[in-house]
Amino acid sequence: MNTRVRKWGSKKDELIKKSREASLAAVQIFNNPSITFKAESYIILMIISWTYLFHAYYRSKKIIYKHYRQPGKRRIYDRTKHGAYKYWELEHCLNYCNSPIDKDTANNLRFLIGLRHEIEHQMTSRIDDILSARFQACCLNYNKYIKELFGVKYGIDRHLSFSLQFSTIDDEQKDLLEEHDDLPKSLKSYIVKFDENLTNEEFGSQHYAYRILFVPKIANRKNQADRVIEFVRADDPMADMLNKEYALIKEAEKNKYLPGQIVKMMKNEGFSEFSVHFHTLLWKKMGGKNPAKGFGIMVAGQTWHWYKRWVDVVREHCNENRDKYV
Repeated sequence: MNTRVRKWGSKKDELIKKSREASLAAVQIFNNPSITFKAESYIILMIISWTYLFHAYYRSKKIIYKHYRQPGKRRIYDRTKHGAYKYWELEHCLNYCNSPIDKDTANNLRFLIGLRHEIEHQMTSRIDDILSARFQACCLNYNKYIKELFGVKYGIDRHLSFSLQFSTIDDEQKDLLEEHDDLPKSLKSYIVKFDENLTNEEFGSQHYAYRILFVPKIANRKNQADRVIEFVRADDPMADMLNKEYALIKEAEKNKYLPGQIVKMMKNEGFSEFSVHFHTLLWKKMGGKNPAKGFGIMVAGQTWHWYKRWVDVVREHCNENRDKYV
């Protein structure tokens, strides 16, 4: 075999190996209950993992994935101050015209790249709970593509299992997760702006954020499969039933308010000059109807209803502008 071809192939195998090790390390750290720096570690390791995966793919296609200039016929490769080649970073890999991944998977990775830029300048907390759906999607996307691009034997799913939890998610915990009061404002702003730039279809894609409905299940017969989690295909009739039933449950769990009801509440609290007009100005200014913020929901595809979280925002606004509304 040609020495150059053998070297090219062995380098590709090394990249795949390092990519898999980085992804496995990322998931193992995230599932380790004794580690609190989970999300930050996961993001960094998965970005490294995906970068090596892209490099391995481009190498297999004989694509030069180094930064270079070509003022004439000769390529001039960019190098670090110590003389090493500068290989494509993940964002450059995503931007390449022949990238092998779909748009929603790319959106997920672009979100994580931007998130890394934000958190590297400040200490964060609780983002592992808040953004776990996007972390899960990143992991599943990686497993999908490493198998599609290089073969089933490279999949990481057989090495991993679901982590066990020592607590259930009760109403108090759900409310806490929704508030995110300790999340830095700059991080909140980044998440909201990124989501606002996505279409509804892109935001709802399982490749962007893998959201799962957990329903306690009682085994009806002895010897039934005893699994904590069961997955149902999206095209399964049961999935449609669960989506509809869960939507009804969610409607019953949260009180919802129309603008007129909120205005009446504020007037009863002493803000007599507050009106529907001022309410409209407020939600438009704050992007209140962005689904990612969780302030409300569109009911029956026609009328927007507000949750109590939004009522609290309005109340705080009225208190801060008491001279205007009293």
